Amino acid sequence: MTTNGWLQIILFSLIIFAITKPLGGYMTRVFDGERTFLSPLLRPLEHLVYRVCAIDEKEDQHWLTYAFAMLIFSIAGFLTLYALQRLQALLPFNPQQLPAVSEHLAFNTSVSFVTNTNWQSYVPEATMSYLVQMAGLTVHNFVSAATGVALAVALVRGFSRRSAKGVGNFWVDLTRCTLYLLLPVSVVVALFFVWQGVPQNLNPYVGATTLEGIKQVIAQGPVASQEVIKLLGTNGGGFFNTNSAHPYENPTALTNFVQMILIFSIGAGLTNMFGRMVGNQKQGWAIFAVMSLLFLGGVTTVYWAEASDNPSFTKLHIDQTPSPRQAGGNMEGKDVRFGIASSALFVTVTTDASCGAVDAVHDSLMPLGGLVPMFNMMLGEIIFGGVGSGLYGMLLFAVIAVFVAGLMVGRTPEYLGKKLESKEVKMAMLAILVLPLSMLGFTALAVVLPAGLAGPGNAGPHGFSEILYAFVSTTANNGSAFAGLTANTLFYNTTLGLAMFIGRFMMIVPMLAMAGSLAAKKIVPPSAGTLPTDGGLFVGLLIGVVIIVGGLTFFPALALGPIVEHLAMVAGTLY
Repeated sequence: MTTNGWLQIILFSLIIFAITKPLGGYMTRVFDGERTFLSPLLRPLEHLVYRVCAIDEKEDQHWLTYAFAMLIFSIAGFLTLYALQRLQALLPFNPQQLPAVSEHLAFNTSVSFVTNTNWQSYVPEATMSYLVQMAGLTVHNFVSAATGVALAVALVRGFSRRSAKGVGNFWVDLTRCTLYLLLPVSVVVALFFVWQGVPQNLNPYVGATTLEGIKQVIAQGPVASQEVIKLLGTNGGGFFNTNSAHPYENPTALTNFVQMILIFSIGAGLTNMFGRMVGNQKQGWAIFAVMSLLFLGGVTTVYWAEASDNPSFTKLHIDQTPSPRQAGGNMEGKDVRFGIASSALFVTVTTDASCGAVDAVHDSLMPLGGLVPMFNMMLGEIIFGGVGSGLYGMLLFAVIAVFVAGLMVGRTPEYLGKKLESKEVKMAMLAILVLPLSMLGFTALAVVLPAGLAGPGNAGPHGFSEILYAFVSTTANNGSAFAGLTANTLFYNTTLGLAMFIGRFMMIVPMLAMAGSLAAKKIVPPSAGTLPTDGGLFVGLLIGVVIIVGGLTFFPALALGPIVEHLAMVAGTLY
């Protein structure tokens, strides 16, 4: 580990802290329907959307209506994206004359982008036409992200409202998030990416001859417009197979740093929006503190693991000391443009959020370096998390934490003035426990069936980790992978698609039910026995609950994969 590496991590953390409050204030005004500096430009367009789509802006939907609208919108998105892929060969903007996508891959990809996962079992530049990339994948990068933010806002309204029947209007929240938040940032940053060297065109691929005389096809296309929303919306699906390690997606160290800022920005801002909407910004900062401490613990572990000597090289007496001539540590699978510190930071950020974009090969991480991103996703990606999903996931854990505290003192738990009764706790636990059911259930299925065992590129613990990582990533709606797994098969496209569906919708519906129940409750004033939830005691309690409930549930699976692999490597029996 180097001073330069730590300075990168510290600078990143300071920037995220600095943008949290202003971004949170802006989002609060947007979702409360207040005037913003973009209102003169975007308000007429917003009204036009409502008029064309017959949306009543003032309608306050019951949680069931809100959930039904979200599910219908997602189903329609799935069907249209599936049709685009299956009809790709007949549609325009296909200069490479790419054929139609197979049935099972089209199913997997449609579920993937509708659920904000962006798992890719294919090589994008050799599979998807420009039309599918733009009208299919990029559009869903926007609307799936906006859906996640809308759901988080609905839950926050459940805490902030008193004796209310509704939790907002899904169509209004979806429209405002897209128009006022995602589109303006995407336009500005896309132009920045173009300036840095990211392509944005509709030209056919270019042929070139290398110095060795080898013919090479150089893919290009409308990359910048998809790149920015893949990061801002924590989607993660790349235009190219190597994702953010590709120089056309991520050409410079500056774009690499900006990409990481984009991944965390909305998730961090939502914590401040939460505090403002419930009338106490300290509540938001408490959630921010929990996320920050978990993030710093993760990035420190990954950086230490990747910067340390590889035991397999040590016994060969290979010099692994950092110097002006070598980075030291484990550089396998990392881009020399970014180095170990920046790669470790990206690994942590992209798996803390449900992004899945990568600038290094996660399959090449050291065992403990690979354990951290897997553990981040096993928690439900609540460390800033996906846009919206990170906040509502953390609030589910907050409900459990307050319930645990209530059991300790023998009184009805309260959170933000709302008494938490059996219904709220049951819905929170149901939403949380559906994740290990999918992660471990599908992994168990894959390791006993021949179709599942045909996927890993490695044997032993690391092969198990490849399978486990895939189902953890898809259930958590992350989309990154241990790239050694061959996943473009009928078995994996189907099971991973089901895991993505379960991880998204079977968590959302119980959460919305809890939001509706909370919105109907009265707000009671705090008493002498009320647990303060805006201070250090609650921060520590919440971290403990997250680690115990979210972490130890999955510990047996972790022990079978990365931990055994680490011990074997240290013992010199692996690699």
